[in-house]
Amino acid sequence: MHEQRFNLQNKHLNIKSLAEDDRPREKLATKGKGNLSDAELLAIVLGSGNNAETALQLAQRMLRENGNSLANLAKLNINEFKKYRGVGLVKAINIIAAFELGRRRQELEPTERLAIKTPTQAYELFKPLLSDLRHEEFYIAMLDRANQLIKTEHISKGGMSATVVDVRLICKFLLENNASCVILAHNHPSGNLNPSNEDIQLTKKLKEATKLFDISILDHIIVGDNSYTSLADKGLI
Repeated sequence: MHEQRFNLQNKHLNIKSLAEDDRPREKLATKGKGNLSDAELLAIVLGSGNNAETALQLAQRMLRENGNSLANLAKLNINEFKKYRGVGLVKAINIIAAFELGRRRQELEPTERLAIKTPTQAYELFKPLLSDLRHEEFYIAMLDRANQLIKTEHISKGGMSATVVDVRLICKFLLENNASCVILAHNHPSGNLNPSNEDIQLTKKLKEATKLFDISILDHIIVGDNSYTSLADKGLI
């Protein structure tokens, strides 16, 4: 009798042991993707759990331990995902690939010439490119005279607190794309969205350089996980 109880307690848990309404795959098939929670979608990517948790329970715990934030979860690397029991190399890669597909979809969403006329619109453009990074990166958005987006361009990638920006390279991209104005953007992985003295000085340097070609700098956006700072709003452009 004791042996039977022991076996039941250690029986491998799986999605099939859940009620049908609690099975993420079946729920997606019958009720649609919009009716699934973040944990249920993550459970589908995981596929299975471990000998103590179903895929859904594991997904719920992974989210809970990362502040119930997909943005926080997206920052984890392969080794950090592998720390979760039941998540090996393949599952870690699957999760990272799923997040990257979502990011790329957001990046490519605008199919029309998007007009950017406010700091919030600029932030929404750069958010999928810069919000989940642990290091600094620098981008520009090149616009025409009607403030319509011509192209975004990645300028540089740096460390935790800085990235090197080549003013000549930015001017080259602007001239090649016949840009009339430009919006600068980079992220602060620390979460502190206050512009540094280096941010302010770089903006002034770029403003002077682009003025020679009659190209205006409209704004410099500092991106965080869920917010931003506009140097134009602060009167620093």
